[in-house]
Amino acid sequence: MADLFIIGGGINGCGIARDATGRGLSVVLAEQSDLASATSSASTKLFHGGLRYLEYFEFRLVREALEERETLLAAMPHISWPMRFVLPYHPDMRFEGDTPTGRLLSRIMPWMKGRRPAWLIRLGLFLYDTLGGRKILPATRTLDLTRDAAGAPLQKRFAHAYEYSDCWVEDSKLVSLNARDAAERGATILTRTRVLSADRSGDHWTITVDGPEGRATYKSRALVNAGGPWVEDVIRNVARINSTEGVRLVRGSHIVTRKLYDHDRCYFFQGTDGRIIFAIPYEQDFTLIGTTDKDHQGAPKDAVCTDEERDYLLAFASQYFAKPVTKEDVVWTYSGVRPLYNDGAKSATAATRDYVLSLDGNGAPLLNVFGGKITTYRRLAESALEKLTPFFPAARAPWTARVPLPGGNFPVDGVPALTAALKTAHPYLSDYHAARLIRAYGTEAASILGAAKSAADLGQDFGATLTEAEVRWLMAHEFATQAADVVWRRTKLGLRLAQEQIAALDAYMSTQANAQSAQKDGAISPAAE
Repeated sequence: MADLFIIGGGINGCGIARDATGRGLSVVLAEQSDLASATSSASTKLFHGGLRYLEYFEFRLVREALEERETLLAAMPHISWPMRFVLPYHPDMRFEGDTPTGRLLSRIMPWMKGRRPAWLIRLGLFLYDTLGGRKILPATRTLDLTRDAAGAPLQKRFAHAYEYSDCWVEDSKLVSLNARDAAERGATILTRTRVLSADRSGDHWTITVDGPEGRATYKSRALVNAGGPWVEDVIRNVARINSTEGVRLVRGSHIVTRKLYDHDRCYFFQGTDGRIIFAIPYEQDFTLIGTTDKDHQGAPKDAVCTDEERDYLLAFASQYFAKPVTKEDVVWTYSGVRPLYNDGAKSATAATRDYVLSLDGNGAPLLNVFGGKITTYRRLAESALEKLTPFFPAARAPWTARVPLPGGNFPVDGVPALTAALKTAHPYLSDYHAARLIRAYGTEAASILGAAKSAADLGQDFGATLTEAEVRWLMAHEFATQAADVVWRRTKLGLRLAQEQIAALDAYMSTQANAQSAQKDGAISPAAE
């Protein structure tokens, strides 16, 4: 019998699995698809405090997220790194009408008519710099856009800007590395395994699953529902428990365009409707623009970036860029559903981004996880264990702060040296290939390449620097089983690969999986003796 059975292989489920396993608890996690296949792979890819949440007076959430930026940066310097954000200012910028800050200013400064005064933005950035005890990241500074390179792509009406710090993160890799670390510490990770039912029987749960090897039953002392957009469905239809708690499904859509500018900084754009979007350098040759906030109707798996959302983002960005961004510039879109705690907010934008952990202790414990941000996943996991450890008095103390994820055991500023060392050991690598491997695998990149003396030694070339050696590693260590797992989640090489190349990769992975399955069946078959 396991201590915890976790439903959901997104960042919250995998973060809880890693934390719990490291405390000495036995853990089983089941994910109905691939790890990070829903919300956790559809983020804006940022570790950030949430500058706009200050307008909603979400000070605790912002402070916790700001503290976590540097904690997480130290633990995963390969898949996370500092970025500078440029916030252009213009006197016509406005608040969204129903924010607490907007309502307050409309009462005490009605002559502003909803406009954002520069002093208020600067105050917000001062709080952003100081709330989280910033140590690694540089502070806010003021830019003259008529002189700074960040002003070149923008319309001439933007003469001034503020530049502040946040961090990038490879969101899907963050999930797979948490799962891998949990597995290496003893957790059982079941992907493409659907939980059919969870029945409470006195002091334990009986969970029935359907996975690649058919149906199976597990028992656990506690159940964690980290189903993300499906959390409410798990409560009502899997655990069959009546509850008044629920989620508000909010769709966030993004577009990826051709590269719109040459420098390495991001933009924080404020719209005439009071909303904000980001424009971020992406995968070296592209620009990521997002996100929208729309209440989502229908199944979470059906979330797509609609033409309306695409056009909204294009028009929004075109209010800032000197050259309008058009649908011909778009090379890819993606959309995810945020499972926000239903707090009754009037709009999707106003709904809280804070997480809520609800413990049902009526018999064997059930912990339901609502909401959350990718930035605060580690703190959410600690809070989840704080609620659960009274049921497990032998569990060890919190431990995850600044403990490296696989491949992250090097200094925050160590990527250039690590990349140079990889190039020296493997001179056949292009600069792009070496940098990509370090950013994906950190110190483990050398293990993937092994003793290879040439590109041919890495096996089949699937295109865009993706080789058989890397694919085998991902299948063996990061739970990848299909081409999409590799090219859209563990990497973003789908932006560079043709459909025929992706199909060839899928065929290869299917052949490898079938061979491994046959080998395993042969090893346990009496006929094989």
